[in-house]
Amino acid sequence: MPPAPLSRREIIMGGVMAGVGMATTGTRARAAAPLAQPPSVVSIPARQWGPDAPPPYLPDPDIIAIDPCFSNLVYGNANLRLAWRGGDWLEGPAWSTEGRFLLLSDTIRARQYRYLWETGTVSVFRPYSYNSNGNTFDAEGRLISCEHGMRRVVRWEHDGSCSVLADRYHDAPLNSPNDVVVHPDGSIWFTDPGYGDTIVEGHPDAPGGRANRMGRERWTEDGEIVAQYAGHARQDDHVFRIDPHSGELRAVLTQQQLAGPNGLCFSPDGTILYVISSGPGPGQDGPGGDQRIHAFDLHDGELRNGRVFADMMLDGHQMGPDGMRADIFGNLWCGAGGPLGLCGVVVYSPAGRMIGRLRLPRAVSNLTFGGPKRDTLFMCAADALFTLVVNTQGAGLS
Repeated sequence: MPPAPLSRREIIMGGVMAGVGMATTGTRARAAAPLAQPPSVVSIPARQWGPDAPPPYLPDPDIIAIDPCFSNLVYGNANLRLAWRGGDWLEGPAWSTEGRFLLLSDTIRARQYRYLWETGTVSVFRPYSYNSNGNTFDAEGRLISCEHGMRRVVRWEHDGSCSVLADRYHDAPLNSPNDVVVHPDGSIWFTDPGYGDTIVEGHPDAPGGRANRMGRERWTEDGEIVAQYAGHARQDDHVFRIDPHSGELRAVLTQQQLAGPNGLCFSPDGTILYVISSGPGPGQDGPGGDQRIHAFDLHDGELRNGRVFADMMLDGHQMGPDGMRADIFGNLWCGAGGPLGLCGVVVYSPAGRMIGRLRLPRAVSNLTFGGPKRDTLFMCAADALFTLVVNTQGAGLS
């Protein structure tokens, strides 16, 4: 028998279903078509940086949220930006609230630079800084600097004079003071590893010292002043505290308690001290640091309950932490070295959970929050300074 003729309703429904099928097929085809991807640090060709680069894409592909809460800390309409290139190895960014400028150290050129907020221009602030590294400003707006070359911590007074805050411990010279922060009680805390006890970033020990055991390095070359006045021999690593009233220098952590102390910062309320333990420095006895962030509870100037805060592991790679700063919510923003695609900045919650990262084309040595609202993150990366406007603010003085 011939098939029964289709009713009008069946014809209409068949046409509708055929149309739905065609529409679905078309949608699937369109969805399967590859979409353009914005250039990033890891794309080919890679993202371009600087004033001649094309306008960046929003949201920035190199701002990566690992936890949804990180989205609350970044501003979606802001891009990572190359602000300046021109140093050799930039370190110690510190924001001057009164001067409205960012201070930078170039440890290799032994200079300090000033980045002006209003114009974005950079000029030489101090033509010779004795290979300064870490910097901060105290509550009175005075600059405190760590000098590798002179192996000391100094404070520049308002009248332009220089006060030496620390240069010896137990009748032995310091190594190469690295990073420095001011506690809310006015005490000054700094790390003293030996990373600057080198030809490039300071000067080695005198022959026979730990950082020049064979005596082959001519440590007095181009160093008449440091040969006469600076320390000549490396000692153990320490984290130090300078009392705000007496000026007494006291070791709060020894090399046995934490090797390779590098970057440090306080929690917003000043009750926790975070210290980065980096790899072994020149002439260091022992295995060196573990490349982790350590946390210590602080009570009446004493550290207790030392623990690993973050292991700095990312995608199976051990990252190399350097400097860090806390924001007002207690999150830690940490500069990190590692493979391309992983290096840059990693961000941890107060609980020690990695919540986000900023992907940059090179390792970040140190960083700080600045700008009139303290909502701009300044990141030192080799010879370059990068910036990012964020939706949080820096805690502490600088």
